[in-house]
Amino acid sequence: MAMKASLQLRVGTQLTMTPQLKQAIALLQLSTLDLRQEIQQALDANPLLDQEDEFSEQVAVATPEDGWAEHIPTELSVDSDWSDTYQDTPRTGGAEGPDFDRQSAGQSLHGHLLWQLAMLDLSADDHLIAETLIDAVDANGYLTHSLDEMRDGLRRQGLAEVDTARMERVLSRLQQFEPTGAFARDLGECLTLQLDALPEATPLLMPARRLVRQFLPALGQHDSRLLKRRLGLDDAALDAVTKLIQSLDPRPGSAFDSVTGGHVIPDLLARRGEHGWQLELNPDALPRLRIQPDYAGLIKRADNSQDNRFLKDHLQQARWLIKSLSSRNDTLLRVGREIVARQLDFLERGEEAMQPLVLADIAAAVDMHESTVSRVTTQKYLHTPRGLFELKYFFSSQLGGKDESTHSSTAIRARIKKFVEQEPTGKPLSDSRLTTLLDDAGIQVARRTVAKYREALGIPSSSERRRRR
Repeated sequence: MAMKASLQLRVGTQLTMTPQLKQAIALLQLSTLDLRQEIQQALDANPLLDQEDEFSEQVAVATPEDGWAEHIPTELSVDSDWSDTYQDTPRTGGAEGPDFDRQSAGQSLHGHLLWQLAMLDLSADDHLIAETLIDAVDANGYLTHSLDEMRDGLRRQGLAEVDTARMERVLSRLQQFEPTGAFARDLGECLTLQLDALPEATPLLMPARRLVRQFLPALGQHDSRLLKRRLGLDDAALDAVTKLIQSLDPRPGSAFDSVTGGHVIPDLLARRGEHGWQLELNPDALPRLRIQPDYAGLIKRADNSQDNRFLKDHLQQARWLIKSLSSRNDTLLRVGREIVARQLDFLERGEEAMQPLVLADIAAAVDMHESTVSRVTTQKYLHTPRGLFELKYFFSSQLGGKDESTHSSTAIRARIKKFVEQEPTGKPLSDSRLTTLLDDAGIQVARRTVAKYREALGIPSSSERRRRR
């Protein structure tokens, strides 16, 4: 059957990524340390950009009335739908300035996962499920909440028909992402995902898979006699299987965490004053920038010479960078203030008072896209009298309680930790007993959820705690 060629016209919408949009999105998702490096590169590359000091004077140059300068809006949104307001304008001249087209991949684990998500062909609902799963991944690459918890959260966000089976299907696709082992719900699943990614011809792959699935506690206790008997291996084979498992990464996401073990600079400061809690930007986090007045004074309005064009282009880049940084700070403050307003109980009383909070709550309150809120809260830190916290720390899923009350998963984990710390020395509390204690406190949660939270806290089982004592 012959194929007939034809032309079809399809109408659709597409986001136009202006250079300014790329720059602002890149700035928004960078940590403070990474942003400092970008600013330093801009200072080194752009003679029209200068760093303020305490003796610098504010100099107003290149206003829109100058005619030759492209208009820069007073209010520069950093939300995801910029192209609805700011159309793509061709750049003049050949100078490109510093590289602000850097994607989030490589900047953080969440950014790397979101970058891979953008390559998947998913429905709108499945894409929302995938974003929820990514938000629930901790710095080591593990899911911090159960699928049932996240399913209930999605239903409250309007995805009424989502079920656990559908979330499992989306999760199975995300578990193919790099780093291999991410999106695991426990250590066994993490190692299994990495073993499944190995070539089938890998020696002793099958017994390694079986060991990880069924006998991981025995491996941790170095019970070689049980392992040899149950797996049918001799000493040499068991040693080879053990070495294969030890070659895997139990924390696949840790390589992407650019701040662990390093110096963390808080972006926001929370203080309690005479009029309540106040939130402000950390004045020491980033250098203050200005237009270099001496070079700006050399620009001639009607001069189209190569030198004058060079100064004009770099002045335009400097002005856009300063405005983008200002908008980044404004967005960070808006989101931070809304988070603090909703978590005042935590600031007053600690983790046990943490309130349930999801990205959609903040996005609706500040009139932004959830993806924007996710970028704002990743690798951005808030210093409080209780310590230094990443903004994502304040988000947690909601679990039901008695009398229609709700509790955050963070608060429940804090209670579990407190119960264990106060347990009798000779009588460690079992997961069932912890479930009962939580129920007595008005928190209804399944025993398997208690076990998951206990493991996430690094607390051994009651039998292991009894042996250690």
